[in-house]
Amino acid sequence: MRLGDTANNEAASFGKPLDGVRILAVEQMQALPWGTQLLARLGAEVVKVEHPTDGESGRGSLPAMLDPDGRKVGCIYVRNNLGKKSIGIDLKKGRDLILDLAGKYDVFCENFKAGGMDRMGLGYKDVSARHPQVIYTSVSGFGNTVSTAYDGWAAYAGVAEAMSGIYEFGRHEGDLPRISPVGALGDIGSAVFATIGILAALRHRDQTGLGQYVDIAMYDCMVAMTDIVSNTYSMGVTPKHGATPGLIMTAFEASDGYFMIQVGREHQFPAFAKVIGHEEWIGDPAFDRSNWMDITETTIRDAVQTWAADKTKRECAFLFAKAGVATAPIHGPEDVINDEHVAARNMLVEVPRVDGFDRPALVPGNPVKMSRVQEGPETRMPWLGEHTTDILRDDLGLSDADIAKLRADGVIA
Repeated sequence: MRLGDTANNEAASFGKPLDGVRILAVEQMQALPWGTQLLARLGAEVVKVEHPTDGESGRGSLPAMLDPDGRKVGCIYVRNNLGKKSIGIDLKKGRDLILDLAGKYDVFCENFKAGGMDRMGLGYKDVSARHPQVIYTSVSGFGNTVSTAYDGWAAYAGVAEAMSGIYEFGRHEGDLPRISPVGALGDIGSAVFATIGILAALRHRDQTGLGQYVDIAMYDCMVAMTDIVSNTYSMGVTPKHGATPGLIMTAFEASDGYFMIQVGREHQFPAFAKVIGHEEWIGDPAFDRSNWMDITETTIRDAVQTWAADKTKRECAFLFAKAGVATAPIHGPEDVINDEHVAARNMLVEVPRVDGFDRPALVPGNPVKMSRVQEGPETRMPWLGEHTTDILRDDLGLSDADIAKLRADGVIA
């Protein structure tokens, strides 16, 4: 899917569910921007507040492309800011400007370190005192509403993930824990919960007329998403290598890479055994479900990999899938980019580059498919401060002279 393309065009007449909702986002990196990008895809107008000269920190990530003025636009920024507008305002010099703007929006959201916005006079109490109808949303490592031992800690995705227990859960004996094994789960997971909170608060305001504070702690989100860690331990089981008793759940090697299998119930085991030509395992007490976790490495792995040695990972996966066994080829980047399912579901958006590279940057598409909502059109991420003049003129009624003075004073880009 390319910028400007649409799908599900028969739904265009219904509009989008968040048409008319306005979001002012003092955001950076990914833990909030992923969520506001999703809200923009669902029809909300999202205006980013960025530092007037440096922009938000996601612009400094690597690898990067260049904007029309030769400034770096990092990969994290590229993939989290489609469909948004950017205004460049210095938070300290422009505090009153931001407070004035907040009243023109339904949602004010930020993901600075806990307490950071309070210290600048832009916290929930400051905004709600002037605009009680505004929904104020914070995403931080450990939350803003309850004091904890981790107050003041910096938090990226890996911090929240590590503290959830999931790294130790999946660690093999003798190995170091794998940090951020699935990318920014801590960021995107937190952004999803922030999105849910914002949507719920909008609905609640429809009923009560009141805004409220939506406070999201990344650590909380990871405890929720890695529920298997605390739950299984509380029930007397210490997981081994990311699996629990009664599961065959691991990767196996084929001729060109790896594929995974998950067998989790007794009735699934006969189909698994038949595919690899070991029907003698069926009914053998040694292969009882209670033994699966222990015999995966001692017996099952050699049998599966001997069977798979002359097959591709895709061939193996299709043979198991045909038999009703849960399976998947373990994809590399090219596999994902070229997958027919990904193309059919419009799950990659091509963002043309303006810095001399012919190959576009690829950004994941919208995973939320709705029968009465047109998909797209996607628009590119904003250049730094691109919409500053228009927003200040339209929202606050500032004159060209007012805007020029703010720019001369270093308040805006």
